[in-house]
Amino acid sequence: MRDPETITVNEDGSLIPLWSILVAVASFVLVEYYFWVVLPAARTHTPPPLGFRIYFNVTWGLLIGIYFLMVGFISKDAPRRAMSARFWIVLCFVMPGGIGAVLYFLLRQPVISRCPACSTHVQSNFHFCPQCNYQLTACCGNCFRTVRATDEYCTQCGHELARDQMPTRLRAI
Repeated sequence: MRDPETITVNEDGSLIPLWSILVAVASFVLVEYYFWVVLPAARTHTPPPLGFRIYFNVTWGLLIGIYFLMVGFISKDAPRRAMSARFWIVLCFVMPGGIGAVLYFLLRQPVISRCPACSTHVQSNFHFCPQCNYQLTACCGNCFRTVRATDEYCTQCGHELARDQMPTRLRAI
């Protein structure tokens, strides 16, 4: 497994890089310049009503700006999930109409973290570390599905969770 980049939950706002914000703003300004200055100079017929032009111009500018923000988000989110950022960015630009970005959000892997006991990379949905069998999250002792640390019974099989040997660190939560 590749070594993922680590970004804590509190740093989710930093998942959109500065270059992406600058490109999004520049693309919005360029689209507005094109629709308000360049395109009207080349028209040979009467322009559409002003309200329609404002709506159309601002909508296209926002769509292109949001697209660059989304590509910037993918460039920071993919390494966090041990995925290739270059591949997904190229796919976003090659596939038209945002299909590449939709595919990214459908196929992305869970966030990778480290086991507190042995520092092995584990997915966030793992209950136990695959290397040292350390219990990472609270789970039912009967069906091994995720439960909250405050639950009395498993919501899937009805097993009484108090009979399980839950580690003290999970009981404290």
